[in-house]
Amino acid sequence: MDSLGTATAQFGFDLFKELDKTNDGNVFFSPVGISTAIGMILLGSRGATASELQKVLYSKKGTGSFRIKSAEKEVIEKTEEIYNQFQKLLTEISKFPNDNELKISNRLFGEKTYLFLQKYIDYVEKYYHASLEPVDFVNAADESRKKINSWVESQTNEKVKNLFPEGSFNSSTKLVLINTVYFKGLWDREFEKDHTKEEEFWLNKNTSKPVQMMSQCSSCSFALLEDLQAKIVGIPYKNNDLSMFVLLPNDVDGLEKIIDKLSPEKLVEWTSPGHLEQRRVDLRMPRMQVEESYELEPMLEAMGMHTAFSECGDYAGMSARSGLHVQKFLHRSFIVVTEDGVEAAAGTGMGFMVSSAAGCELVHCNHPFLFFIRHRESDSIIFFGRFSSP
Repeated sequence: MDSLGTATAQFGFDLFKELDKTNDGNVFFSPVGISTAIGMILLGSRGATASELQKVLYSKKGTGSFRIKSAEKEVIEKTEEIYNQFQKLLTEISKFPNDNELKISNRLFGEKTYLFLQKYIDYVEKYYHASLEPVDFVNAADESRKKINSWVESQTNEKVKNLFPEGSFNSSTKLVLINTVYFKGLWDREFEKDHTKEEEFWLNKNTSKPVQMMSQCSSCSFALLEDLQAKIVGIPYKNNDLSMFVLLPNDVDGLEKIIDKLSPEKLVEWTSPGHLEQRRVDLRMPRMQVEESYELEPMLEAMGMHTAFSECGDYAGMSARSGLHVQKFLHRSFIVVTEDGVEAAAGTGMGFMVSSAAGCELVHCNHPFLFFIRHRESDSIIFFGRFSSP
């Protein structure tokens, strides 16, 4: 059976390709966070909607064992495997030591007069550690919105604010599904602050911006990717449960060429212990602060989630009543990279409504690069990004 890590890597990469089409600047999101949110929808979906969600989450490119089979029994078994792996990942992460604070939180906010199936509520609690909190969308939609946004802020150390803007909900809103991911990690070997100097970061061959460039020379996981004309380096956090990987093209304008050749399988291969070598690396990386917000419906529809956002969506596993469909799918993310370490957060939310119907290798990150934060035990990519503009 393919791992959840492989599946979320494939999903994250497919989503990045969609985001890359419409975003020229920085890109930053949480593949695990968005996958978890979709997984909670999958629990309550049926028929064609469930089939689409599984195909998007577990693309046939790399995760064939999750493909829906014709036999109903096999579908149930494969779906159970999916949920069990999410449950295992969330349990593993909850045991993290204090040096690296990684927290994935899930919650449902449901209209207090709407009848949700107890089985769905129980399963979301079991697999996603998410409870259902009653709110009053019918008479106090905006107060409910503020309450939900406040919960997201509290789970992300106030880094993700106003996930749902004013006017997001109304009296037809019945359920809001929320996932948040928060990470604050210390580097295994911190960058010395007095080594940080102002340098130019080249957006392209003709344009640059000043950045505060951190530097250190230490032992890191490293590989030269000669076929891509690029380098990859793994920078561990304390306790080595998590690492940030940086994929840097040799050329200032080489990133788009790399993206065209990239695949999740290659990322997994390049970051495997057998491929990387421990080398002395002269690492120079800018301080970064990236905050991004996405309405994901168009990207997810392009990836195959068609009925999920239409009034034809089948959510019979959530409620016996008909007409429930996804109204919004929002994701907001934030990351700060400094000499001490990294602080990152992401929030994903969906609103459901009822329709009226050998030497020292130089890695000098002074031009656009990809980066991702990976959980070692599960191989899951927690955050994925492109830094191309300070």
